[in-house]
Amino acid sequence: MKAVVYREYGPSHVLKLEEVEKPTPSAREVLVRVHATTVTIGDTIMRSLNIPGPFWQRFLARLYLGFRRPKRTILGMELAGAIEAVGDKVTRFKPGDLVFASTFGVDFGGYAEYKCLPENGVLAHKPANLSFAEAAAVPGAGQTALQCLKKGRIQPGQKVLIYGASGSVGTNAVQLAKNHFGAEVTGVCSAANLELVKSLGAVKVIDYSREHFTQSGETYDVIFDAVGKLSPAQVKRAREQASIYLNVHADSAGGDKLENLLLLKELVEAGKVRPVIDRVYPLEQIIEAHRYVEQGHKKGNVVITVENGGKTY
Repeated sequence: MKAVVYREYGPSHVLKLEEVEKPTPSAREVLVRVHATTVTIGDTIMRSLNIPGPFWQRFLARLYLGFRRPKRTILGMELAGAIEAVGDKVTRFKPGDLVFASTFGVDFGGYAEYKCLPENGVLAHKPANLSFAEAAAVPGAGQTALQCLKKGRIQPGQKVLIYGASGSVGTNAVQLAKNHFGAEVTGVCSAANLELVKSLGAVKVIDYSREHFTQSGETYDVIFDAVGKLSPAQVKRAREQASIYLNVHADSAGGDKLENLLLLKELVEAGKVRPVIDRVYPLEQIIEAHRYVEQGHKKGNVVITVENGGKTY
């Protein structure tokens, strides 16, 4: 099968499209024919080993990823596709089922034509109203936004500010805060994305290049930094302006779980959440996709379509 592999850390050109062995599912696994996956900022960080944060955080990341070279050579933290085969003890799924999944807890692997996933993993039937490209963009950022906002204990009518509202986590957070938690949402983003964030349900949108929300004197019940880019001084002011301050890096742990994915599926099918897609690239243009994501200006998600058996899904 075709897969994008990387055997050393570095810039995007370390990614190579190669032929690798097709996996075979074990007794309690399913084999998914991948139709779409994504490029996230997390993928680019792992590829480059440009780990943000304090030394201990960088050390732990290298311990997990591999000090000298990657332990897991195929990136891709989420996918959507069709089940081609199942192990003899699988009961939840059958061949032909359309699914979407997180690969975060199973050594990644979305940048390939096939991926084996445990039946009891973060894997569910694809939302009926989404394409494969759209469905692939739900598990990662959607679960991250949901997990963080849960920690905010948001009540209907409360005021919530989303910093980085036009990114993959932010676009989910705006919709979840408004349509699931019932909050009054203020979004912070660039001028180019003001209308997008309004369309997702924000009652007010702040252009960060013209006004910094921490200097407005406005108070909120919850402030969520969905990109983790506020400076320590800005975090201090944000904490003074909100009852609860949330950070995507500090508050997303534990979010990769089936119950979160199933809730997102329910919300998507109810029309309350829909992934925002910025660009779509074929697997053969994975290097260009990584370069685009690293620029830091994407709106929502960047999707990779996988050609399989001569057909692009």
